[in-house]
Amino acid sequence: MLSIGEMLTASVPLVRTLRLEFVETSAERAVLRLPDQPYFHNHIQGPHAGAMFTLAESASGAIVMAAFGDQLSRAVPLAVRAEIGYKKVAKGVVTATAELGPPIADVVAELDSGGWPEFPVRVETTREDGAVIGEMSIIWTLRPNA
Repeated sequence: MLSIGEMLTASVPLVRTLRLEFVETSAERAVLRLPDQPYFHNHIQGPHAGAMFTLAESASGAIVMAAFGDQLSRAVPLAVRAEIGYKKVAKGVVTATAELGPPIADVVAELDSGGWPEFPVRVETTREDGAVIGEMSIIWTLRPNA
């Protein structure tokens, strides 16, 4: 059986392109790293904002898969909307840490009742020195299969 990181790397081409590293994936927390790659640098020689957005969104997807992978036979997880704030200049390796907002049982209960649950995932991105360089809030849904 594939790990969540292996599954996302195999199924999401941009994860492979950016060479994202899956450090930790659980229903409580997902941690991904974006290696320092000059090919993806911006005009100030740090990782491009688009690469950092993809890192954070991928961390949120990893935690969603860890938390709700057992629901895939009846619902598809989809990102609904996201907001990201870039706080400091990023240089070098960037790490994204995602945490699920509500309890898993609450989301599944809404799905059980026939709804399309929407729930937040919070992601913090940091530099190697530990400085917070960005924060993202992404709203996900579990869309019931037709």
